[in-house]
Amino acid sequence: MSAKKTLTTLIMALALITVGTLVAAADMPEQVSLDTMVKYFDGVEFDHAMHADLGEDCSTCHHHTTGTGTTDERCISCHAESEEVADVSCRSCHVTEPFSAEQIKQVASNVYLFHIDKPGLKAAYHWNCVSCHEQMDGPTGCQDCHSRTPEGDAFYHEDATSSSVAEATGHE
Repeated sequence: MSAKKTLTTLIMALALITVGTLVAAADMPEQVSLDTMVKYFDGVEFDHAMHADLGEDCSTCHHHTTGTGTTDERCISCHAESEEVADVSCRSCHVTEPFSAEQIKQVASNVYLFHIDKPGLKAAYHWNCVSCHEQMDGPTGCQDCHSRTPEGDAFYHEDATSSSVAEATGHE
């Protein structure tokens, strides 16, 4: 192949890669609202663009769903060649109420379900977010990213102090 053809081929390949990257970036949202648990916590406006700049590639957070492959050793044995999926949101795979009667029945009825150990949405967010925040010196406290609603405070017994619990239970 002549030098001119090689150069032309190289320029075309780079142009296609650049266009593909721009198209993928155009489809990526700048902000994502994490609001499926607003009963107990205020929603979080997640700066997706900033996090995308920090990550190695999309599979860092989105596992194998983006077509960029997976690096997680727990997933790679089955998902090494997985295709890209249409919906990459966490809640498309991780359910909000993993211990609800409906979810337990659904898991029990599907004998071919390999992901019986898949964490619920809250655990998926926390495992992914907190572990990365610890590595990158990001915020790790509960109130750093979201605050509880009054219903969340009641559910998690925010009004209970160690001394009042000790008195109420007889454990001092």
